[in-house]
Amino acid sequence: MGGIQVFSKFLIEAVCDCLPGAEITVFSKNDVSYPALPEHRPPLHFRPTGWWPHRLRTAAFTGAIMSRGLREKPDAILSTHVHFMPVASFLKGLQGVPFVAVAHGIEVWNLTGRLVPRALRAADRVLAVSRFTRERLLQGMGLAPERVGLLPNTFDEDQFTPGEKPRYLLRRFGLRQEQPVILTIARLAGEERYKGYEQILRALPAVRTVLPEVRYILGGRGPDRARIEALVTKLGLNECVTLAGYVPDHELRDFYRLCDVFAMPSKGEGFGIVFLEAMGCGRPVIAGNKDGSVDALLDGAAGVLIDPDSTPQLEAALVQTLSGTHPLAILRDPAGLRQAAIAAYGRAQFTSALARELVALGLPDVQSPEAVLEA
Repeated sequence: MGGIQVFSKFLIEAVCDCLPGAEITVFSKNDVSYPALPEHRPPLHFRPTGWWPHRLRTAAFTGAIMSRGLREKPDAILSTHVHFMPVASFLKGLQGVPFVAVAHGIEVWNLTGRLVPRALRAADRVLAVSRFTRERLLQGMGLAPERVGLLPNTFDEDQFTPGEKPRYLLRRFGLRQEQPVILTIARLAGEERYKGYEQILRALPAVRTVLPEVRYILGGRGPDRARIEALVTKLGLNECVTLAGYVPDHELRDFYRLCDVFAMPSKGEGFGIVFLEAMGCGRPVIAGNKDGSVDALLDGAAGVLIDPDSTPQLEAALVQTLSGTHPLAILRDPAGLRQAAIAAYGRAQFTSALARELVALGLPDVQSPEAVLEA
């Protein structure tokens, strides 16, 4: 699942925890099914439109929300993607239903057209996943600061845990246990190049002069793969770079455990759930200092922040982290990295933050943030 899908899943579960007596209906444009939630959850209805032909799916999705909203007049609407907000805005204008919009990253940094910006300004609350996204919204949309809150990403701390390098992945990629490994997980597409995997390729020749056995595993698929393969050949990196292709969800934790550092020097990340997942597995992280990655790494207290446009900074960060000489001590403390991620962005913190926002929205019977944390 991509970042917004993961966020949406956690948000649904958190809403269920915050409103244990509520009846909740989830609309999903592209899914055909949804995994069952634990039995103690409140009544939860799932309305997917993924089985419609692609050309008709948007209309079907919009119609389903409109029909349900007009018929039942819900107490509130939560939209986990800004492109779905115009429907919520229409229902608010027609029936006075309050709505909350979640803003992730690049999808709200440079909005064009009229419908989405107008809907965004009509939202009762806008929840940004990072301070960076919040500031971009305030500057670009002219929203009142008191209407824009923070709801940072979370991760599954039960799933992403420290462990040994998996033997089956060592065999798959021809690696030795002690061999230093750099990992990036990203979609290989032109619009995703901001994630910085090309920068890592350009830094590798210098890193290899210090650590000649280093390997770079780039996980993900997409139309940019052919260009990346050509660049790998041009830089003479065929022996030390592996394009792993699609990484299935059930192998994701093992990929994090395989690496010695997770590196993604992005320039356009809204937050970066992958950073939390890597930290949850006790692996040090290198990220860019020009986007929402700063929040994920706690302003540099839990990871290495570099200028993503500076190849020398990236080279130094990789060498120091892989060789264990970086001055940030927590990078050599897997348990400390994991605890830092949980303390700041664990599921309890996420649900408590959402509870505060639902209380501010005026919804009745919201479980208090304090009760959520105690639970």
